Amino acid sequence: MGKLILFLFWASPGAVEDSVLSTIRNDALNRGIPESFLNETFSNGDITTHDIILERFAKPYEKKSWVDYRKLFVTESRISKGASFYQQNETALKSVGKQMQVDPFLILSIIGVESNYGRHKGQFTVFNALYTQIAKMPKRAKWAKKEMVAYLEYCYTDSIPPHSIKGSYAGAFGYGQFIPSSFNAYATDGNGDGIRMPYEWADVFASVCNYLVKNGYPTSNPNNDKQVYKSVFAYNHSDNYVNAVLELRAQLKNRILTD
Repeated sequence: MGKLILFLFWASPGAVEDSVLSTIRNDALNRGIPESFLNETFSNGDITTHDIILERFAKPYEKKSWVDYRKLFVTESRISKGASFYQQNETALKSVGKQMQVDPFLILSIIGVESNYGRHKGQFTVFNALYTQIAKMPKRAKWAKKEMVAYLEYCYTDSIPPHSIKGSYAGAFGYGQFIPSSFNAYATDGNGDGIRMPYEWADVFASVCNYLVKNGYPTSNPNNDKQVYKSVFAYNHSDNYVNAVLELRAQLKNRILTD
């Protein structure tokens, strides 16, 4: 019995180590995330994997035909809601558009496609979405590990509880639906409070603009359709996505400017 107890005591430290934490620990520590923060985060009782995430990746919206994809995003409901949202946020949209030299209707269209103007925050916590990909999707694990570290870096730096933010099945979050590495790289403080917030509209508008500009949006010639297309494609590498954003923009502009 004594030997058995000794064995269990020796084995227990390794036995309680979360397998996902083991794979990202060194990278996270190298990014300045304290071990205590990691241990606390990965000991949370809400950690789980979602098989439905695997199903979503197997049948992504972007793989639908253009006809079916268009039906999801270029709808009368989304155009009408976008027109109302524009009326409520016209000053802020025009201000950031002018300051960053980006078409405000393009900003409006992107948040319309991404979150239906803030109505969709996501079904899964960002943590569990990334955790599921690392634990159960070998082909996505490398990407998800990088995004998990980026997400934890954001949470630690900005004092955000890691299990508090919901997002998409891929791990994107906020009204602009940025993946964590993109949020860290492109999110901008739009209201001057010194904090980049994924659910504050002033910050969201500025962050979407910053993303587009940093990815080739033609600020000096907004009629350069090729460069506009390229900048939106960087946001989501799907021709269906870009076409939906650009058509929704045209429909929104027509509705808003002619009403």
